[in-house]
Amino acid sequence: MKIVFMGTPELAACSLRALIDNGYEIPLVVTQPDRKGNRNKMILSPVKQLALDHGIEVAQPHRLRKDEDLISRLRDIAPDMIVVAAFGQILPQSVIDIPRLGCINVHGSLLPDLRGASPMQEAVLRGYDVSGVTIMRMDAGLDTGDMISKIECDIRGKNITEVTSILAAAGARLLIETIPHIADGTAVYEKQDENKSTYAKMINKTDGFTDFSESAAAIECKIRAYYEWPTCYSYLDGQQVKFFRAEVIDEAPDGEPGTVSTISRTDYVINCGAGKLRILEQQLQGKKRMSAGDFMRGHKLSVGDRFGAEEV
Repeated sequence: MKIVFMGTPELAACSLRALIDNGYEIPLVVTQPDRKGNRNKMILSPVKQLALDHGIEVAQPHRLRKDEDLISRLRDIAPDMIVVAAFGQILPQSVIDIPRLGCINVHGSLLPDLRGASPMQEAVLRGYDVSGVTIMRMDAGLDTGDMISKIECDIRGKNITEVTSILAAAGARLLIETIPHIADGTAVYEKQDENKSTYAKMINKTDGFTDFSESAAAIECKIRAYYEWPTCYSYLDGQQVKFFRAEVIDEAPDGEPGTVSTISRTDYVINCGAGKLRILEQQLQGKKRMSAGDFMRGHKLSVGDRFGAEEV
């Protein structure tokens, strides 16, 4: 079977690796354009790096729907199937119509819940104990196509790095199990219940800010959901502080949201809108990530100090 693969991050690379390891012919990989990193060094997506390592042709359109040359190239290849995983662009109908077995998406949620751009982060943000992967047949809508197969995964207490690793491996296994059923016509296509659909929006940098007016449980989820980017952050004395690990304390706050409640040698506690949050690991602006104990040894922190907006 001839498969064109479209994807960008590590989640997608796991599925591409599974296709390669299982002997599928991959004439072309489509991924997002390279981006600039530190010192203007170009960073290749995990999918592109994997494709290059295996001598697979790579295309990197800025906007697939307007790249007529690439669409023409896809028609010339005439793939049996296009597999998409976290590609980052919406496929136009002109591409969806090309493969005889359709365009198949490896989506990081249990559809119809959490359609959209950031389903894994949103699952953590909402405090889900269980999420998963859905293999679906793509249509012109945003993750609205018929579902083919699903796998559930325990994500209780995990941060987004851990969730991505769990779902990437599960999605790759499910993809390899599902493709033969699509090919031989035994796959069952289930329409999504629109009444049960929810949406995971695109994440912005400002989404990571907290003034601790939310509940401690919600902020702890935010810390895990935004662990990689944009991180959960606040300001102390005009300096940004990023938070990476924390624990919820189920007791009533004894001060305004954002104020320091107690301090020990190993951690400190911040009052929230409901409950308190014990901070275990953070990063002060311009410094390395460190434990709360190390942070306090280098930064004078007192009960009553307040985290909040930049000008506070």
